[in-house]
Amino acid sequence: MDSELHQTAKALVAPGKGILAADESDGTIKKRFDQIDVESTEENRRAYRELLFTTEGTEDYISGVILFDETIRQSASDGTPFPKLLDSKGIIPGIKVDKGAKPLALAPGETVTEGLDGLRGRLEEYRGLGARFAKWRATYSITDELPSDYCIWCNAHALGRYAALCQEVGLVPIVEPEVLQDGTHTIERSHHVTSRVLDAVFTELFDQRVDVFGALLKPNMVLSGYDAPEHANPEEVADWTLKCLYKHVPAAAPGIVFLSGGQSDEDATAHLNAMNRRGPHPWELSFSYGRALQAPALKAWRGRHENVEAAQRAYYHRAKMNSAARTGAYAPELEREAVAV
Repeated sequence: MDSELHQTAKALVAPGKGILAADESDGTIKKRFDQIDVESTEENRRAYRELLFTTEGTEDYISGVILFDETIRQSASDGTPFPKLLDSKGIIPGIKVDKGAKPLALAPGETVTEGLDGLRGRLEEYRGLGARFAKWRATYSITDELPSDYCIWCNAHALGRYAALCQEVGLVPIVEPEVLQDGTHTIERSHHVTSRVLDAVFTELFDQRVDVFGALLKPNMVLSGYDAPEHANPEEVADWTLKCLYKHVPAAAPGIVFLSGGQSDEDATAHLNAMNRRGPHPWELSFSYGRALQAPALKAWRGRHENVEAAQRAYYHRAKMNSAARTGAYAPELEREAVAV
């Protein structure tokens, strides 16, 4: 019989649905607000998140939302706590629990994610606040020499410890090893590095007794470097990414929820679509996008109450496009569907 962990993991990758990453740190959301000339106050952040969470109909396309520590403690304007609001719409509340990537000692240019100290207690608190899953992100830079084995295995070990602690308190861990695609590297180099990272991550998950049936992987797609002279097309991205996943991700994993990284909104959707057109796969191939779901909504909103409906339409449209990509039914022509302003 499926445990609650297994059921939650499956629900997060339900057919046609994906996850909204609304877990930007204070620093990250300030940068995004600066781009639209909105001051990053607690109230503005709350109002913006309420705009997203109350968008009608997105529950058809969004299975879960990753919250930030501040956000999980906030409420809608009618006083309803955000986790309760999401739950009432059939959307599963989640929480980012890492403390960010910090310089890795004696490893210039590399990082390790911190936040394990006190994590057990924080997870118990978040569970009490309504969270049913969590997320931890590790990052790796690509150069001709990096990432080092030291960086790869330090982060893999931390991801394993985090995942085990999550499952101990009944939270589904989303394991996010992000190979950063900044640089001029080829797609072949991205595949090589991503393969090394995933091999280490699943070794640690198994060694640390993590139940893979009750966990989700949130990896990067295998791409050419953003500054590379030539960029791979969606079919090539699908080929290289699937080659990597089939080699390293066990079929027991219920789903893979890709991050969008620095891709454009439409590229992130097109790449996911190309992979799902090659299905069925052993796992659900879904999305856990932040900027690629939110950017059009932020641009439409600009901090003005009169723009809320237009922003919600923009967010709804992106959620719908990515839902189509879950079945390989997305086409660029669908972007021309009027997002009425």
